[in-house]
Amino acid sequence: MFYRGKYSDGADGREMGAKRQRINDQGPSFYGNLPGSSFMYSAPPPPYSYVSQPPPFPVVRLRGLPFDCTEADVAEFFHGLDIVDVLFVHKNGKFTGEAFCVLGYPLQVDFALQKNRQNMGRRYVEVFRSKRQEYYKAIANEVADARGGSPRRNAPRAKSSDEAKESAEHTGILRLRGLPFSAGKDDIIEFFKDFVLSEDAIHVVLNSEGRPSGEAFVEFANAEDSKSAMAKDRMTLGSRYIELFPSFPEEMDDAISRGR
Repeated sequence: MFYRGKYSDGADGREMGAKRQRINDQGPSFYGNLPGSSFMYSAPPPPYSYVSQPPPFPVVRLRGLPFDCTEADVAEFFHGLDIVDVLFVHKNGKFTGEAFCVLGYPLQVDFALQKNRQNMGRRYVEVFRSKRQEYYKAIANEVADARGGSPRRNAPRAKSSDEAKESAEHTGILRLRGLPFSAGKDDIIEFFKDFVLSEDAIHVVLNSEGRPSGEAFVEFANAEDSKSAMAKDRMTLGSRYIELFPSFPEEMDDAISRGR
């Protein structure tokens, strides 16, 4: 028994092309079958064998994209998959480094997730499962941001990542994400040159192969300094923008131990 109806989220990923046409003019090299694909699904797969429930809407969320990222870059990143739509997320007119990518078929989501923490240029990109509602909300927010207003001004909403950072408790430790792989402790000290830091207060996180992961933890003299240092969030170190997050000793120790 095979499922031949709509997705559980209420729409077919392939129908998104009719709803958002802004990237359909990229040509066959963007949407068509790409040669040398390393993925299985460069052509439509057979019908899905979902029995008890319909398949989910095929969308993933990306985080950590380069600021000069284009739709073609995302298509190349997911080389071999059917890209239906790419929606870049902005806030106050500025690109946040996040995007939503709608795929042609639900089974391709699993292949897209295999690209998690792989590089696009010199940055590693995180890939997460997402939902149709999150994608539609992002579209609505993009429209509202372009018009300078909110589609739901009086409605309660969840805290954004920026609001979560602002309300987070500070322990004197910050986590840095998006560091150049060549960055050393002296580069991080220069990045926080307004604060007194020693090399012993900086912990560069290594991956399982013993190489820099693009993350680090910095121990400031006190919580007030770490909170003030958040003003450097999304500023650049070299050619890359650096994301800062309030952290705590347990998270830092766990990350450092995993890289040993």
